[in-house]
Amino acid sequence: MARVKYLQRSDVAGVEDALFDRLEKERKVPTANIFRAMANAPRILDQFLSYANAIRASSISPKLREMAILTVGHCTNSEYEIAHHQSHGLKAGLSEEQLKEIPDFENSPLFNRQERAVMAFAKESTLQVNVSDAAFARVAEFLDEQQLVELTLNVAWYNSGVRIMGGLKIELEDSYR
Repeated sequence: MARVKYLQRSDVAGVEDALFDRLEKERKVPTANIFRAMANAPRILDQFLSYANAIRASSISPKLREMAILTVGHCTNSEYEIAHHQSHGLKAGLSEEQLKEIPDFENSPLFNRQERAVMAFAKESTLQVNVSDAAFARVAEFLDEQQLVELTLNVAWYNSGVRIMGGLKIELEDSYR
């Protein structure tokens, strides 16, 4: 069970209507549990959404971004992050077979050098925090400096997400089971 209440519009009617309007406009309906939990801190959630939108608008290809996000999910055993991003990965061009192989991407023939470099960067950043010069050099073969910063911010962002989910014990919605 989650450690905080999952708020809904009726819990804060008249007080946080604008926030719930924004959630419904920018995110899936019904509202995901992570956002409903974070609605307990409405001002922070509002800024969180702005930052999330900026992260999602990066110049990194959506396929590479989702590979990095799913790598973070697998490295942290985040059922929630994996479940929420598999559909994004499919829309971005990942195959069902690739989704299954992300935990063992280093040994899978389903990924090219660029994809492996991105996932290795995400894995090192997630598990060790400091990324080795070798892992950075491998990904820098394929990404310009703006994209390197954006990849770093994406990986950091989704690492913060799994820590929010873990700290608050956010439960996976039934529709994702």
